Amino acid sequence: QVQLVESGGGLVQAGGSLRLSCAASGGTFSNYAMGWFRQAPGRGREFVAAINWSGGSTKYADSVKGRFTISRDNAKKTSYLQMISLKPEDTAVYYCAADRTPLLVAASTTYGYWGQGTQVTVSA
Repeated sequence: QVQLVESGGGLVQAGGSLRLSCAASGGTFSNYAMGWFRQAPGRGREFVAAINWSGGSTKYADSVKGRFTISRDNAKKTSYLQMISLKPEDTAVYYCAADRTPLLVAASTTYGYWGQGTQVTVSA
């Protein structure tokens, strides 16, 4: 069983950058595909990006392609979400998630393990 803790959120101006981290403990990190999701006030949880166990395959939502990069360091048991060219519409609570699936999955219901979330606020 894996536990996830996000960090790195904060307040940034439009056009700025942030890097989110998701530290895992328990379980074998390299057994898990990782996903990042976000939820803005009054909206449902939205897929952002996913990465497979090795880091060799990634998947992105169209809204973040070219601006966000997901990565992982299995030795450090950490997944990252590098965000550049941030927009006010990126404002949300960002969650990382994990599941023992060999697939790159955008559906939040697939993921069995979730962090507590970290707030990202982008001012205009």
